[in-house]
Amino acid sequence: FCLGSGLSWEPRSRAVEQVHLRCTEGSLEWMYPARALRVVLEPNLSSAQHTTVCIKPASDFQGASIYVERAGQLHLVVSEAEGARPRHVSCFSAHTPQRVALFLQASPQRDISRRTAGFQYELLSSQSAAGPDFKKMALVEAMCRPCDNVELLMAICSSDFVVKGSIRNVSHDSENHTSQVDVSVQKVYRQKNRIFQQDEASGEWRGPVRTLLQCKVKKGSGDFLFTGNEHFGEAWLGCAPRFKDFMFIYRAARERGANPCEFQLN
Repeated sequence: FCLGSGLSWEPRSRAVEQVHLRCTEGSLEWMYPARALRVVLEPNLSSAQHTTVCIKPASDFQGASIYVERAGQLHLVVSEAEGARPRHVSCFSAHTPQRVALFLQASPQRDISRRTAGFQYELLSSQSAAGPDFKKMALVEAMCRPCDNVELLMAICSSDFVVKGSIRNVSHDSENHTSQVDVSVQKVYRQKNRIFQQDEASGEWRGPVRTLLQCKVKKGSGDFLFTGNEHFGEAWLGCAPRFKDFMFIYRAARERGANPCEFQLN
């Protein structure tokens, strides 16, 4: 997390302030944006495996536009108008994965009222990104087709969340091309953050999982194993087989010694 203010700069200085962020995901808040800010993403990794950068502006994003530097030229990623759109996520390919430079250009202001140009960012590996042409986070991560057995067995090992549960409700957001699956959880095997929580009144565990509208998810009866990854504080659906089907696949793989990791069945 990085926090800065345009008020701290010398009024007559024309220098561009520069910050270096070395994590593969994080956030930045630039209060009272003035002139320009150069943000260099330099993940502290020996391998150049991160090839896609995604940016999600804060809900109160104001006062600047975000550009990416490529070959000495600036290309607009998020305009000030776009930054105010809810759930708006922009993704682009990183030509030099170990060093990505963003340029925040402050908008001209007549007064000194409080504005904050804040955003979250994530660097995605080529294994999880479907390609640089996809502009929305949902298109990068969500899977509409059913997972095959190998993908399912890997999903329980590497996903950010793995839960057993049933579908309470499915709602659709046509404007953002996404659907939300409200899950009633019987067991949390793993979760990166506290997306699935216990309701204080009912004692029931529940949580929301997002996916693409084009996946045409419908409410179905029975128990499922929900897996997937978290992006910008939201759970995105990966493999979601019926639980009895998963049990059959996992037990068969374990008998053959083909399970890539041990999974606690009880």
